[in-house]
Amino acid sequence: MAEDAVTFHEVGAVDSIIDIVAAALLITRLDATRWTSAPLPLGGGRVRTAHGLLPVPAPATALLLRGLETIDDGIAGERVTPTGAAIARYLLASHAPAVNGARRLRATGTGFGTRVLRGLSNCLRVLAFDEAEAVAGAFDYAHRQLCVITFEVDDQSAEDLTHGLDHLRALDGVHDVLQSVAFGKKGRLATHVQVLVAPERLDDAIAACFTETTTIGLRHNIVQGVALVRRFEEVDVGGRAMHVKAVTRPDGSVTGKTEAGDVAAEPGHVARTALRRAGEAAALTRLAQTSKRG
Repeated sequence: MAEDAVTFHEVGAVDSIIDIVAAALLITRLDATRWTSAPLPLGGGRVRTAHGLLPVPAPATALLLRGLETIDDGIAGERVTPTGAAIARYLLASHAPAVNGARRLRATGTGFGTRVLRGLSNCLRVLAFDEAEAVAGAFDYAHRQLCVITFEVDDQSAEDLTHGLDHLRALDGVHDVLQSVAFGKKGRLATHVQVLVAPERLDDAIAACFTETTTIGLRHNIVQGVALVRRFEEVDVGGRAMHVKAVTRPDGSVTGKTEAGDVAAEPGHVARTALRRAGEAAALTRLAQTSKRG
């Protein structure tokens, strides 16, 4: 369609342009890292437009609300306009979800509409929070949100399940995959699987669970976690690159653990243990020297 044949109708009205420009200005000035919202009201009834009467939510609004949390609170009318839905979708679908935990309320603002709603105040409230501080007391930790996926498998060979779970571990956003022995119905021996994944990668992890294993059903829920701050150090041990995970403990001490894959090729338990400890010692020595210079 030619550009001069496009008609914007309501979206080209002055109030819509003001809403979009004002929202863009406020979003830019807030410079927030994450956005969250209560479920958006669906509304009901019909609304008069340049194309005649349309059902609420309007077609454009319904498309924009796909994937966002909504609620039917029984109050009719156009509760979310296409302009509001577009702004909400940009904020809620284009940014990482908020992480629950300790937050500091920095500012609050309230706006009121002119439409009178029966039994409901026509207002919009915005709360701005500062991120939870990473430092608390004498040690570093961070609150985080995790999704936990659990399911059981009783009809897949151990070898093939191992390969599938390795693929799950390699998936972006998956923190870990755990497995344990379980007994299912009729006393059947099964494998209980637990997957820890970042909330924004939940759908990808669920798809991978169904692809990599024979399970036909699973459960998932969101949990709150606390993790000590960790860092990775790369050191050279006898010409071999070693990667060591260093963690600061609550008492201020630093512990390290060499990545298992860096010593896997070394023959012999004693030799692997010595190599692992050499890598950890080298990493902790470097961290101690860096701390002194700082």
